[in-house]
Order: sequence, then structure tokens, then C-alpha cells
Amino acid sequence: MTHPNPIAFEIAGIEIRWYGILIALGMLLAVLLSCKRSYYHGLKDEDVLDACLWILPIGVIGARVYYVLFNLKYYDSLAEAVNIRAGGLAIHGGLIFGIFTAIAVCKYKKIQPLNLLDLIISTVPLAQAIGRWGNFFNGEAHGGPTDLPWGIMVDGEMVHPTFLYESIWCLLLFIGLSYFDKKKRKAHGQTFALYCIFYSIERFLVEALRTDSLMIGPFKQAQVISLCAIVFGIALYKYSSKHFHIAEKKLEA
Repeated sequence: MTHPNPIAFEIAGIEIRWYGILIALGMLLAVLLSCKRSYYHGLKDEDVLDACLWILPIGVIGARVYYVLFNLKYYDSLAEAVNIRAGGLAIHGGLIFGIFTAIAVCKYKKIQPLNLLDLIISTVPLAQAIGRWGNFFNGEAHGGPTDLPWGIMVDGEMVHPTFLYESIWCLLLFIGLSYFDKKKRKAHGQTFALYCIFYSIERFLVEALRTDSLMIGPFKQAQVISLCAIVFGIALYKYSSKHFHIAEKKLEA
């Protein structure tokens, strides 16, 4: 299997790439689901939508800034640095910027930050599962050589489809978090903590296969961040379980 043409179509001579289409589709579905599920968190859907309208653009900016900062030597101009159509978004940057934006919005609207983060983060893996296929169309975010039957052809070589591994994991994570958030969540922050733990486990393992990793000295930055996120997630789950119990009437909603 080889990666297909990254261009979906053209409008007035402007190329529209599958990368952007898939990321936009994933984001849209995540927002719609978050608004639909707001009731179970005792939140107004308009407040969730307002938050998402801030989180999404700032998250995309953060994802690009994060990626460019780790690849400065490859960019000769500002125009190249801001051109995201050809790829180059780092999920960790998007998550970091998005989380702090969510906290700021919650402070303004007087919403429990962990409650909103629980709601939104339960839909994020779906967006990731869809968005990862943009990497397939771009022929990027793949692993090293493999002779496995599901390998993909990139530049004349069969390689690990690491985008596929992450897409499948994120889809399963979306299903698991959705169930937990609606049926099992007992305290604000638990769903968010589980996302930090289980996404980071997968990312740490898959990152070991990738050949295009961003680096922190001799270390792959995604693996460093993932280890930190796992420790943070475990600590947050324990702390929130003791201190941020959800009122019984919200659990019945």
C-alpha cells in the first residue's frame, strides 16, 4: 500500500489537502459531541461551544508553534513557518495550548476547569483518530522499515504505518473514555487524567518506531512528554478522586 495523492481538490488554483480536511473534520465532530454531552456534566452547550471556539484556533497555533520551534533549521522564512497546509502540527503543543486556554475560559465563565476538561478530552481521541489519516495522505509520521503485511510504501520502502497504530488506539481510547465519562466518573479530573495516562502510553511506544520525531537533545521529545504526562495523570487521578467529588445530582443527569 502506498500513500495516495495528498491533494483532495483545487479551488481557484488553491490546493485543498486531505491533511487539512481530515483535521478539520475531526475537530468538528469533537466539538459537536462535546456540546451534545454537556448535559451530563451540568454545563450549558453554549458555554462548551464558546470554550471550543477559543480552544481550537489557539490549539492549532500552539501545535504549529511547538512543531516549528523544534524544527527551526528547516524554515527560512515566516511564510514557510506559518504554512500548515503541507503538514507540521505537533499534538502535544496543541494539547498544552488548548488546556491552558480551557482553564482561562473556565475562570472567566466561573466553570470548574476539570469538569470542562473531562468533557472535551473524552472527544479528543476521536479527532486524533481521524486526523492521523492526514499523515497517511502526506506520507509522513511513519516508522522505520518493516516486512509486516500491513506496511506502507514510502519513498520506495516498506515502513511501519505508525499513523495507523495511533489512529486505532485513539479510536479505542475514545470509546473507553466515552463510557467512563458517562457511566463511571466519580470526580472532576478523572477522565482527563485517564487520557493523559493511556494516550501517553501509546505515544511512548509508537514514537519508538517513528523516524521523524522531534528531539530534545538525544531524546525523542514525545517520549519525554509522555513519561511526564503518565506521572501527572496518575497523580491527578488520585488527587481528584479525593478532593473533587461530583455532586450526586450530576451523576444522575
